[in-house]
Amino acid sequence: MKLRLPNTYVLLASLLALIALATWWVPGGRFETALVDGKSVVVAGSYHVVESRPQGITALLTAPIRGFVEAALIIGFVLIVGGSFAVLQKTEAVDSMIKSVARAHSRSALVRAIAIPVFVALFSLGGATFGMAEEAIPFVLIFIPLALALRLDTLTGMAIPFVGSQIGFATAFFNPFNVGVAQGIAGVPLFSGVGYRALCWLIATGITIAFLQWWASRIRRCPELSPTYELDQQRRQTLDLASFESFVGMTRRHRLVLWLFASTLAGMIFGVVRFGWYIEEIAALFLVMAVAVGFVARLSADEFMAAFLNGAKDLIGTALVIALAKGTVILMRDGQIIDAMLNALAPLVASDSPVFAAQKMFAIQSAINFFIHSGTGQAALTMPLMAPLADLVGISRQTAILAFQFGELTTPIIPTSGITVGVLALAGVRFGTWVRWMLPLQALYLVMALTLLAAPALMQWQ
Repeated sequence: MKLRLPNTYVLLASLLALIALATWWVPGGRFETALVDGKSVVVAGSYHVVESRPQGITALLTAPIRGFVEAALIIGFVLIVGGSFAVLQKTEAVDSMIKSVARAHSRSALVRAIAIPVFVALFSLGGATFGMAEEAIPFVLIFIPLALALRLDTLTGMAIPFVGSQIGFATAFFNPFNVGVAQGIAGVPLFSGVGYRALCWLIATGITIAFLQWWASRIRRCPELSPTYELDQQRRQTLDLASFESFVGMTRRHRLVLWLFASTLAGMIFGVVRFGWYIEEIAALFLVMAVAVGFVARLSADEFMAAFLNGAKDLIGTALVIALAKGTVILMRDGQIIDAMLNALAPLVASDSPVFAAQKMFAIQSAINFFIHSGTGQAALTMPLMAPLADLVGISRQTAILAFQFGELTTPIIPTSGITVGVLALAGVRFGTWVRWMLPLQALYLVMALTLLAAPALMQWQ
């Protein structure tokens, strides 16, 4: 019998029930806190037992709606940004840019040499800035035939958009859906620490590019080495390059839309760094971008609203995950067991070396990612515990957030990820085949994560 894991919502709902039960037998406890540089941090060694407050059926049933209320700012932000990016995609400017590069690839030896680095970097940048994840799935249908036409294989074609975007997401520096939410919950200035995160992104993207370039050179020399060789041969017989050949190039409107998008990202960076913008201002900025993009692309009011609402609708599930995750925090807080759980978890993470502490936190986040792989939902669920836990074990909250991000490096090979399953279904590749091919790259990511967590742990990165 095949083991089937419940989906994220069932897991979170079950977790709510377990937490409500736990408040009946876990003794209440509390740490003292102190203000350090204007931030409330947990005082190590100050834990003491307090009166328990068991949470009953009423508290359990009202926790989700209370989660919506307390996480309203983050939920509204996610819906507005999601709707804005849907308007951007409606203009087809991003698709046009990719097809333009693809056409040049078939005509220029120089472009062929730099195609994989450029495409992987673009998708990785999308993951690192605006949280490109599910949006990469349809691009698999473009890049598989492109890869086959260039004497590569199906695995390369699906890895460029899929792995590229996922690695960008896991090492993001301006992604509002994981970094922004995690920093907001942890009480860390929004998008602070961008320099080191950008370095992590560059290294992770470089490793991905190097691996795919190495694999591409092997497949060009000996196509039979590919695990998908037989599938590739079948597809080449029916390969239709008409969609690439008939592409006439990017229009003036497409270029203007892309410039507006780039200007929005630049404006976000400037606003955060110069004026200390937070969620409200960034959401407003993306809303302005959506309106400007819709105007430039000459979308009608009906087309604009349909695209915006569809984009927001696609993130309703994410909003529910955030609310349920916040509900778990509410139950633990009202039951006064958060600090008790921290006190129990601290020995598992604590170490004489802050480096090992950060690395063990990364291992915990990687395990959680198997069950809850929504970056936003995982941040909402884990950061209320991990941020004060970082205070207890002697590492900075920035380091804890980086460990949380790196936990998502496993997303491309976990069967509980809807993105992974969706990409494999579109590509027609078996899960086992994909995982065996990805294992060397995953090993490189593991070494990278453990290494890159050392420096911030040692220097108490703030």
